[in-house]
Amino acid sequence: SWLFVPGGDDPSLDDAPQSGADVLIQELEDFTPPDLRPYARNRAKQLYDTWRAAGMMATVRINPLAADGLADLAEVMKGRPDAVHLPKVRDPADIIDLDAEITKLEAAYGIAPGATKIVPNLETARGIMQTFAIATCSPRVIALLCSTEDLALDLGAPRTREGHELAYCRQRMHVETTAAGKLSIDCPYTFSDAEGCRADTLYGRSLGYSAKAAVSPQHARVVTDVMTPSDQEIAKARAVIGAFEAARQQGEDRVELDGHLVEVPSYTSALQLIARARSLAVI
Repeated sequence: SWLFVPGGDDPSLDDAPQSGADVLIQELEDFTPPDLRPYARNRAKQLYDTWRAAGMMATVRINPLAADGLADLAEVMKGRPDAVHLPKVRDPADIIDLDAEITKLEAAYGIAPGATKIVPNLETARGIMQTFAIATCSPRVIALLCSTEDLALDLGAPRTREGHELAYCRQRMHVETTAAGKLSIDCPYTFSDAEGCRADTLYGRSLGYSAKAAVSPQHARVVTDVMTPSDQEIAKARAVIGAFEAARQQGEDRVELDGHLVEVPSYTSALQLIARARSLAVI
């Protein structure tokens, strides 16, 4: 779970580690009014150290470079963020420019070259259409994040709880990001109800997402719960593995289990789920 936190709101920033999110994002764009940005930037060093000490990954979303982004970056880099999110990325040039600025600041502040990663935020139709190119234009890019409100606005689509208006964009971004070998972060659920968030997260997981953004602290644990393999899923995966391996020992190329013909892809998927559960210390 990747939680956006208002960049200049002290109570929200201080309480963020209790949210249960895995990654915290100091949001300096839409969640931080321009007059609060200087204060928010100055909080960066102490804030990121505190977040990391609590076991979270400390990241920041700056403004577009043509707006307040350069001023944001010059200050927050003093806090050595693990990653910088850039909003409204439209094409690879946006990331190449950000990479160049980060490189300069790493040298100026004594940060190891390449240590600061980049997470492009895709919030326009143009950005979605160039996902693979954006994902592969810089070695700093570790993940891409899909937007909701700005993307729906750009598409001219009414925003709904069901999110049908964003279905194609979510599918395409995940496909192209996966093809690039990077992590795809599903869009946040921007309504307040927890059940809606759970349903939206389940839909994202059904598409193949393993990470999701949140804009409400109450949603972070919902996202983490859905994205973490459950006891039932682990038991099913183990049953698939056992049945397939037993069939192979008998010289069979597949096996029927609960009406499903288990072949190599299903077996491999089950192995991946068990590996993910182990990486998350669930088993």
